[in-house]
Amino acid sequence: MPESHLLDPVQVLYGSHKKSTKDAVLISNGLIKAFGEKAREQGNQDGAIAKSLPNQLLAPCLVDPHSILEEPFNSRSETLTTLRHKAANAGYGHLALLPRSPSWRDRANQLQGFDNPNSDVIIHLWGSFSKSGEGSELAPHAELLKNGAIGIAEDDKMLPVGLLKRGLSLGEMREYPVLLAPRDIELQDNGLVREGVEALRAGWLPDPLASETIPLGQLLALHKQYPKISMRLMNISTSEGVSIIADSKSKIMSSVCWWHLIKDISSLSHNELEWRVVPSLGRPEDRKALIKGLLERTITAVAVNGVPLNEEETKLPSDKRAPGLSGFQLVLPSLWQELVVKSGWEIEQLWEALSFGPSRMLNLDEEQLQVNSRRWLLFDPNKKWINKLDHQKTPFCANEPFQGEEILGKVVECGLRG
Repeated sequence: MPESHLLDPVQVLYGSHKKSTKDAVLISNGLIKAFGEKAREQGNQDGAIAKSLPNQLLAPCLVDPHSILEEPFNSRSETLTTLRHKAANAGYGHLALLPRSPSWRDRANQLQGFDNPNSDVIIHLWGSFSKSGEGSELAPHAELLKNGAIGIAEDDKMLPVGLLKRGLSLGEMREYPVLLAPRDIELQDNGLVREGVEALRAGWLPDPLASETIPLGQLLALHKQYPKISMRLMNISTSEGVSIIADSKSKIMSSVCWWHLIKDISSLSHNELEWRVVPSLGRPEDRKALIKGLLERTITAVAVNGVPLNEEETKLPSDKRAPGLSGFQLVLPSLWQELVVKSGWEIEQLWEALSFGPSRMLNLDEEQLQVNSRRWLLFDPNKKWINKLDHQKTPFCANEPFQGEEILGKVVECGLRG
Protein backbone atom coordinates (compact mmCIF):
# COMPACT_ATOMS: atom_id res chain seq x y z
CA MET A 1 0.00 0.00 0.00
CA PRO A 2 2.01 3.02 -1.21
CA GLU A 3 -0.48 5.58 0.15
CA SER A 4 -2.59 6.03 3.27
CA HIS A 5 -5.55 3.68 3.38
CA LEU A 6 -8.34 3.66 5.94
CA LEU A 7 -9.70 0.14 6.25
CA ASP A 8 -13.14 0.67 7.74
CA PRO A 9 -14.59 -1.70 8.56
CA VAL A 10 -12.18 -4.64 8.47
CA GLN A 11 -12.04 -7.72 10.66
CA VAL A 12 -9.10 -7.27 13.03
CA LEU A 13 -7.23 -9.82 15.14
CA TYR A 14 -4.87 -7.85 17.38
CA GLY A 15 -3.12 -10.76 19.05
CA SER A 16 -3.57 -13.92 21.08
CA HIS A 17 -5.36 -12.34 24.05
CA LYS A 18 -8.21 -10.62 22.25
CA LYS A 19 -10.98 -11.94 20.01
CA SER A 20 -11.18 -10.64 16.46
CA THR A 21 -13.57 -7.75 15.92
CA LYS A 22 -14.60 -5.33 13.19
CA ASP A 23 -12.67 -2.09 13.54
CA ALA A 24 -10.98 0.71 11.61
CA VAL A 25 -7.25 0.63 10.80
CA LEU A 26 -5.15 3.34 9.15
CA ILE A 27 -2.16 2.09 7.15
CA SER A 28 0.35 4.43 5.54
CA ASN A 29 3.31 3.26 3.43
CA GLY A 30 3.02 -0.22 4.90
CA LEU A 31 2.95 0.95 8.52
CA ILE A 32 -0.04 0.69 10.85
CA LYS A 33 -0.64 4.27 12.03
CA ALA A 34 -3.81 4.01 14.16
CA PHE A 35 -6.79 1.88 15.18
CA GLY A 36 -10.46 2.64 15.86
CA GLU A 37 -11.72 6.21 16.17
CA LYS A 38 -8.19 7.58 16.09
CA ALA A 39 -7.70 5.86 12.73
CA ARG A 40 -10.87 7.47 11.38
CA GLU A 41 -9.92 10.93 12.63
CA GLN A 42 -6.35 10.76 11.37
CA GLY A 43 -7.44 9.15 8.09
CA ASN A 44 -9.88 11.97 7.41
CA GLN A 45 -7.19 14.57 8.18
CA ASP A 46 -4.67 12.84 5.89
CA GLY A 47 -7.14 12.30 3.06
CA ALA A 48 -6.64 8.54 3.27
CA ILE A 49 -8.31 6.31 0.69
CA ALA A 50 -11.26 4.66 2.43
CA LYS A 51 -11.82 0.94 1.88
CA SER A 52 -14.72 -1.08 3.24
CA LEU A 53 -13.41 -4.63 3.76
CA PRO A 54 -15.81 -6.25 6.23
CA ASN A 55 -15.05 -9.77 4.96
CA GLN A 56 -11.27 -9.44 5.00
CA LEU A 57 -9.00 -10.07 7.97
CA LEU A 58 -6.12 -7.92 9.21
CA ALA A 59 -4.00 -10.10 11.49
CA PRO A 60 -0.47 -10.66 12.87
CA CYS A 61 2.12 -12.36 10.69
CA LEU A 62 2.52 -16.14 10.56
CA VAL A 63 5.48 -18.13 11.90
CA ASP A 64 7.07 -21.27 10.44
CA PRO A 65 8.94 -23.32 13.09
CA HIS A 66 10.86 -25.44 10.59
CA SER A 67 11.60 -25.68 6.89
CA ILE A 68 14.65 -26.64 4.82
CA LEU A 69 16.83 -24.49 2.57
CA GLU A 70 19.93 -26.47 1.65
CA GLU A 71 21.65 -23.96 -0.63
CA PRO A 72 20.61 -20.47 0.47
CA PHE A 73 22.94 -18.48 -1.80
CA ASN A 74 23.30 -20.46 -5.01
CA SER A 75 20.42 -22.78 -5.83
CA ARG A 76 18.33 -23.70 -8.85
CA SER A 77 15.22 -24.22 -6.70
CA GLU A 78 15.17 -21.58 -3.93
CA THR A 79 17.55 -19.01 -2.49
CA LEU A 80 17.38 -16.90 0.62
CA THR A 81 16.22 -13.95 -1.51
CA THR A 82 13.37 -15.83 -3.23
CA LEU A 83 12.37 -17.49 0.05
CA ARG A 84 12.07 -14.12 1.80
CA HIS A 85 9.98 -12.78 -1.07
CA LYS A 86 7.62 -15.78 -1.01
CA ALA A 87 7.34 -15.67 2.78
CA ALA A 88 6.45 -11.97 2.78
CA ASN A 89 3.81 -12.48 0.09
CA ALA A 90 2.33 -15.33 2.15
CA GLY A 91 2.36 -13.32 5.41
CA TYR A 92 5.19 -15.23 7.14
CA GLY A 93 7.28 -12.97 9.37
CA HIS A 94 9.51 -15.63 10.98
CA LEU A 95 11.05 -18.74 9.39
CA ALA A 96 13.33 -21.24 11.12
CA LEU A 97 15.58 -23.35 8.88
CA LEU A 98 16.76 -26.83 9.81
CA PRO A 99 20.51 -27.58 9.70
CA ARG A 100 20.43 -29.68 6.52
CA SER A 101 22.84 -28.26 3.95
CA PRO A 102 25.82 -29.42 1.82
CA SER A 103 27.89 -27.47 4.37
CA TRP A 104 25.90 -28.74 7.36
CA ARG A 105 25.04 -26.03 9.91
CA ASP A 106 27.03 -27.65 12.70
CA ARG A 107 29.64 -24.90 13.14
CA ALA A 108 29.43 -21.21 13.96
CA ASN A 109 30.75 -20.07 10.57
CA GLN A 110 27.86 -21.90 8.85
CA LEU A 111 25.39 -19.54 10.53
CA GLN A 112 26.75 -16.39 8.89
CA GLY A 113 25.30 -14.35 6.02
CA PHE A 114 21.59 -14.94 6.63
CA ASP A 115 20.68 -11.47 7.96
CA ASN A 116 19.22 -8.82 5.68
CA PRO A 117 18.54 -5.37 7.20
CA ASN A 118 16.32 -4.47 4.22
CA SER A 119 13.90 -7.33 4.88
CA ASP A 120 11.28 -7.66 7.61
CA VAL A 121 11.18 -11.46 7.20
CA ILE A 122 13.34 -12.81 10.02
CA ILE A 123 15.29 -15.98 9.21
CA HIS A 124 16.29 -18.14 12.19
CA LEU A 125 18.70 -21.05 12.01
CA TRP A 126 18.56 -24.28 13.95
CA GLY A 127 22.07 -25.44 14.90
CA SER A 128 22.77 -29.13 14.41
CA PHE A 129 22.63 -31.64 17.27
CA SER A 130 25.28 -33.86 15.67
CA LYS A 131 28.30 -33.17 13.49
CA SER A 132 27.38 -33.24 9.79
CA GLY A 133 23.98 -34.64 10.79
CA GLU A 134 25.52 -38.10 10.89
CA GLY A 135 24.34 -38.97 14.40
CA SER A 136 27.73 -40.12 15.64
CA GLU A 137 29.37 -37.08 17.30
CA LEU A 138 27.92 -34.07 19.08
CA ALA A 139 28.13 -30.69 17.39
CA PRO A 140 29.38 -27.77 19.56
CA HIS A 141 25.98 -26.74 20.93
CA ALA A 142 27.19 -23.88 23.12
CA GLU A 143 29.18 -22.37 20.26
CA LEU A 144 26.22 -22.58 17.86
CA LEU A 145 23.87 -20.91 20.33
CA LYS A 146 26.41 -18.22 21.18
CA ASN A 147 26.63 -17.39 17.48
CA GLY A 148 22.93 -16.96 16.87
CA ALA A 149 21.28 -20.38 16.49
CA ILE A 150 17.67 -20.24 17.68
CA GLY A 151 17.99 -23.74 19.13
CA ILE A 152 19.42 -27.18 18.49
CA ALA A 153 17.81 -29.60 16.03
CA GLU A 154 18.62 -32.57 13.89
CA ASP A 155 17.34 -33.50 10.45
CA ASP A 156 13.95 -35.21 9.97
CA LYS A 157 14.92 -38.51 11.59
CA MET A 158 15.60 -39.94 15.04
CA LEU A 159 19.09 -39.80 16.50
CA PRO A 160 20.67 -42.70 18.38
CA VAL A 161 19.41 -42.61 21.97
CA GLY A 162 22.94 -42.81 23.35
CA LEU A 163 24.00 -39.65 21.52
CA LEU A 164 20.82 -37.89 22.61
CA LYS A 165 21.50 -38.76 26.23
CA ARG A 166 25.06 -37.46 25.99
CA GLY A 167 23.93 -34.15 24.51
CA LEU A 168 21.04 -33.69 26.94
CA SER A 169 23.25 -34.60 29.91
CA LEU A 170 25.79 -31.93 28.93
CA GLY A 171 22.90 -29.47 28.75
CA GLU A 172 24.75 -26.84 26.71
CA MET A 173 21.44 -25.82 25.11
CA ARG A 174 20.25 -24.44 28.46
CA GLU A 175 16.82 -22.79 27.94
CA TYR A 176 17.01 -22.94 24.14
CA PRO A 177 14.59 -25.28 22.33
CA VAL A 178 15.76 -28.70 21.13
CA LEU A 179 13.79 -29.93 18.11
CA LEU A 180 13.75 -33.67 17.42
CA ALA A 181 11.85 -35.86 14.97
CA PRO A 182 10.22 -39.12 16.14
CA ARG A 183 10.94 -40.98 12.88
CA ASP A 184 12.92 -44.21 12.78
CA ILE A 185 14.15 -44.59 9.20
CA GLU A 186 15.17 -48.23 9.75
CA LEU A 187 11.67 -49.16 10.85
CA GLN A 188 10.20 -47.13 8.00
CA ASP A 189 12.42 -49.06 5.58
CA ASN A 190 11.21 -47.97 2.12
CA GLY A 191 7.62 -47.32 3.17
CA LEU A 192 6.00 -44.41 1.32
CA VAL A 193 2.61 -44.03 3.01
CA ARG A 194 1.30 -44.99 6.44
CA GLU A 195 0.27 -48.62 6.77
CA GLY A 196 -3.47 -49.25 6.46
CA VAL A 197 -6.21 -50.55 4.21
CA GLU A 198 -5.76 -47.70 1.72
CA ALA A 199 -2.05 -48.45 1.30
CA LEU A 200 -2.79 -52.14 0.68
CA ARG A 201 -5.49 -51.36 -1.89
CA ALA A 202 -3.25 -48.95 -3.78
CA GLY A 203 -0.24 -51.28 -3.66
CA TRP A 204 1.99 -48.68 -1.99
CA LEU A 205 4.85 -49.75 0.26
CA PRO A 206 3.58 -49.24 3.83
CA ASP A 207 5.34 -47.25 6.52
CA PRO A 208 4.56 -48.98 9.84
CA LEU A 209 3.10 -47.00 12.73
CA ALA A 210 6.01 -48.17 14.86
CA SER A 211 8.37 -45.94 12.86
CA GLU A 212 6.76 -43.02 14.73
CA THR A 213 5.40 -44.53 17.95
CA ILE A 214 8.63 -46.24 19.11
CA PRO A 215 10.94 -43.20 18.73
CA LEU A 216 8.17 -40.99 20.13
CA GLY A 217 8.06 -43.11 23.27
CA GLN A 218 11.85 -42.87 23.55
CA LEU A 219 11.82 -39.08 23.22
CA LEU A 220 9.05 -38.69 25.80
CA ALA A 221 11.05 -40.87 28.21
CA LEU A 222 14.08 -38.62 27.66
CA HIS A 223 11.90 -35.55 28.18
CA LYS A 224 10.85 -36.97 31.53
CA GLN A 225 14.46 -37.82 32.39
CA TYR A 226 15.73 -34.34 31.46
CA PRO A 227 12.84 -32.04 32.45
CA LYS A 228 14.96 -28.86 32.29
CA ILE A 229 15.60 -29.35 28.56
CA SER A 230 13.10 -27.49 26.33
CA MET A 231 12.46 -30.44 24.03
CA ARG A 232 10.20 -29.99 20.98
CA LEU A 233 8.78 -32.74 18.76
CA MET A 234 8.77 -32.28 14.99
CA ASN A 235 6.18 -33.50 12.47
CA ILE A 236 3.72 -35.63 14.43
CA SER A 237 1.81 -37.57 11.77
CA THR A 238 -0.32 -40.37 13.26
CA SER A 239 -3.40 -40.78 15.40
CA GLU A 240 -1.39 -43.03 17.69
CA GLY A 241 1.28 -40.34 18.04
CA VAL A 242 -1.29 -37.76 19.10
CA SER A 243 -2.72 -40.19 21.68
CA ILE A 244 0.72 -41.02 23.09
CA ILE A 245 1.52 -37.33 23.61
CA ALA A 246 -1.91 -36.64 25.15
CA ASP A 247 -1.64 -39.64 27.49
CA SER A 248 1.87 -38.68 28.58
CA LYS A 249 0.55 -35.41 30.08
CA SER A 250 4.05 -34.03 29.48
CA LYS A 251 2.90 -30.71 27.96
CA ILE A 252 5.73 -31.06 25.45
CA MET A 253 5.41 -28.78 22.41
CA SER A 254 5.11 -30.37 18.98
CA SER A 255 4.44 -29.55 15.35
CA VAL A 256 2.50 -30.98 12.43
CA CYS A 257 3.13 -30.32 8.75
CA TRP A 258 0.29 -28.38 7.07
CA TRP A 259 -0.02 -30.97 4.29
CA HIS A 260 -0.96 -33.70 6.76
CA LEU A 261 -3.95 -31.59 7.87
CA ILE A 262 -5.50 -31.29 4.42
CA LYS A 263 -4.52 -34.56 2.73
CA ASP A 264 -4.51 -38.26 3.56
CA ILE A 265 -3.94 -41.37 1.49
CA SER A 266 -7.65 -41.71 0.70
CA SER A 267 -7.72 -38.36 -1.11
CA LEU A 268 -4.48 -38.46 -3.09
CA SER A 269 -4.31 -37.84 -6.80
CA HIS A 270 -1.93 -39.71 -9.07
CA ASN A 271 0.50 -36.80 -8.78
CA GLU A 272 3.50 -38.34 -7.04
CA LEU A 273 4.54 -34.95 -5.66
CA GLU A 274 1.56 -35.01 -3.34
CA TRP A 275 2.40 -38.23 -1.53
CA ARG A 276 6.20 -38.24 -1.58
CA VAL A 277 6.61 -36.42 1.74
CA VAL A 278 8.28 -36.85 5.15
CA PRO A 279 6.83 -38.04 7.42
CA SER A 280 4.72 -40.43 5.38
CA LEU A 281 1.19 -39.31 4.62
CA GLY A 282 -1.37 -40.95 6.85
CA ARG A 283 -4.79 -42.52 6.90
CA PRO A 284 -8.05 -40.53 7.18
CA GLU A 285 -8.13 -41.25 10.92
CA ASP A 286 -4.62 -39.79 11.24
CA ARG A 287 -5.66 -36.54 9.63
CA LYS A 288 -8.74 -36.25 11.83
CA ALA A 289 -6.70 -36.92 14.98
CA LEU A 290 -4.07 -34.35 13.98
CA ILE A 291 -6.75 -31.70 13.49
CA LYS A 292 -8.33 -32.59 16.83
CA GLY A 293 -4.93 -32.61 18.56
CA LEU A 294 -4.13 -29.19 17.14
CA LEU A 295 -7.49 -27.80 18.26
CA GLU A 296 -7.02 -29.20 21.77
CA ARG A 297 -3.38 -27.98 21.84
CA THR A 298 -1.90 -31.43 22.22
CA ILE A 299 -0.04 -30.29 19.10
CA THR A 300 1.34 -26.76 19.36
CA ALA A 301 2.14 -25.53 15.88
CA VAL A 302 1.66 -25.95 12.15
CA ALA A 303 4.90 -26.06 10.17
CA VAL A 304 5.33 -25.36 6.49
CA ASN A 305 8.17 -27.88 6.55
CA GLY A 306 9.07 -26.69 3.06
CA VAL A 307 11.64 -28.59 0.99
CA PRO A 308 12.22 -26.79 -2.33
CA LEU A 309 13.15 -28.90 -5.37
CA ASN A 310 13.97 -27.76 -8.89
CA GLU A 311 12.26 -29.09 -12.02
CA GLU A 312 14.96 -31.61 -12.81
CA GLU A 313 14.77 -33.04 -9.28
CA THR A 314 10.98 -33.46 -9.46
CA LYS A 315 11.32 -35.57 -12.62
CA LEU A 316 13.51 -38.18 -10.96
CA PRO A 317 11.92 -41.57 -10.15
CA SER A 318 10.11 -41.39 -6.80
CA ASP A 319 12.62 -43.70 -5.09
CA LYS A 320 15.49 -41.40 -6.13
CA ARG A 321 13.81 -38.04 -5.55
CA ALA A 322 14.08 -36.18 -2.29
CA PRO A 323 10.68 -36.16 -0.54
CA GLY A 324 8.92 -32.93 0.34
CA LEU A 325 6.73 -30.07 -0.85
CA SER A 326 6.98 -26.30 -0.90
CA GLY A 327 4.31 -23.59 -1.15
CA PHE A 328 4.17 -20.97 1.61
CA GLN A 329 1.39 -19.11 -0.21
CA LEU A 330 -0.86 -22.18 -0.08
CA VAL A 331 -0.79 -22.83 3.66
CA LEU A 332 -3.20 -20.17 4.98
CA PRO A 333 -5.79 -20.52 2.15
CA SER A 334 -5.76 -24.32 2.43
CA LEU A 335 -6.09 -24.38 6.21
CA TRP A 336 -8.76 -21.66 6.19
CA GLN A 337 -10.89 -23.86 3.96
CA GLU A 338 -10.16 -27.06 5.88
CA LEU A 339 -10.35 -25.76 9.45
CA VAL A 340 -12.45 -22.59 9.44
CA VAL A 341 -14.91 -23.33 6.63
CA LYS A 342 -15.24 -27.12 6.91
CA SER A 343 -14.47 -27.72 10.59
CA GLY A 344 -15.91 -24.53 12.13
CA TRP A 345 -12.74 -23.26 13.78
CA GLU A 346 -12.61 -19.71 15.08
CA ILE A 347 -10.09 -17.29 13.58
CA GLU A 348 -8.28 -17.18 16.92
CA GLN A 349 -7.85 -20.96 16.91
CA LEU A 350 -6.34 -20.93 13.43
CA TRP A 351 -3.89 -18.15 14.37
CA GLU A 352 -2.93 -20.06 17.52
CA ALA A 353 -1.83 -22.89 15.23
CA LEU A 354 -0.15 -20.75 12.54
CA SER A 355 1.38 -17.88 14.52
CA PHE A 356 1.12 -17.80 18.32
CA GLY A 357 1.88 -21.50 18.94
CA PRO A 358 4.86 -21.56 16.54
CA SER A 359 6.25 -18.43 18.25
CA ARG A 360 6.16 -20.20 21.63
CA MET A 361 7.75 -23.26 20.08
CA LEU A 362 10.69 -21.08 19.00
CA ASN A 363 10.81 -19.16 22.30
CA LEU A 364 9.87 -15.96 20.43
CA ASP A 365 7.54 -13.17 21.47
CA GLU A 366 4.15 -13.67 19.87
CA GLU A 367 3.33 -11.63 16.79
CA GLN A 368 0.75 -8.88 17.38
CA LEU A 369 -0.61 -5.80 15.63
CA GLN A 370 1.01 -2.58 16.83
CA VAL A 371 1.15 1.06 15.76
CA ASN A 372 4.18 1.86 13.57
CA SER A 373 4.64 -1.81 12.73
CA ARG A 374 4.85 -3.53 9.35
CA ARG A 375 4.14 -6.94 10.85
CA TRP A 376 0.61 -7.45 9.53
CA LEU A 377 -1.17 -9.32 6.78
CA LEU A 378 -4.51 -8.76 5.06
CA PHE A 379 -6.28 -11.99 4.11
CA ASP A 380 -9.26 -12.22 1.77
CA PRO A 381 -10.92 -15.63 2.23
CA ASN A 382 -13.05 -15.08 -0.90
CA LYS A 383 -10.25 -14.14 -3.31
CA LYS A 384 -9.89 -16.63 -6.17
CA TRP A 385 -6.56 -17.05 -7.92
CA ILE A 386 -4.68 -19.58 -10.03
CA ASN A 387 -1.53 -21.15 -8.61
CA LYS A 388 0.66 -20.62 -11.65
CA LEU A 389 4.35 -21.44 -11.59
CA ASP A 390 6.67 -19.41 -13.80
CA HIS A 391 8.95 -21.98 -15.40
CA GLN A 392 11.14 -19.23 -16.87
CA LYS A 393 12.23 -17.93 -13.47
CA THR A 394 15.62 -18.80 -12.02
CA PRO A 395 15.75 -20.17 -9.39
CA PHE A 396 12.53 -22.11 -9.88
CA CYS A 397 10.85 -24.17 -7.15
CA ALA A 398 8.92 -26.90 -8.97
CA ASN A 399 7.45 -29.04 -6.18
CA GLU A 400 4.43 -26.98 -5.16
CA PRO A 401 1.07 -28.79 -5.02
CA PHE A 402 -2.09 -27.57 -6.76
CA GLN A 403 -0.18 -26.37 -9.81
CA GLY A 404 -2.52 -24.69 -12.28
CA GLU A 405 -5.49 -25.05 -9.92
CA GLU A 406 -7.85 -22.36 -8.66
CA ILE A 407 -7.23 -21.49 -5.00
CA LEU A 408 -9.81 -19.83 -2.77
CA GLY A 409 -8.35 -17.37 -0.25
CA LYS A 410 -5.26 -15.20 -0.53
CA VAL A 411 -3.01 -12.85 1.43
CA VAL A 412 -3.77 -9.77 -0.66
CA GLU A 413 -1.51 -7.32 1.20
CA CYS A 414 1.30 -7.58 3.73
CA GLY A 415 3.36 -4.92 5.46
CA LEU A 416 6.54 -7.02 5.40
CA ARG A 417 9.33 -6.05 3.05
CA GLY A 418 10.65 -9.26 1.55
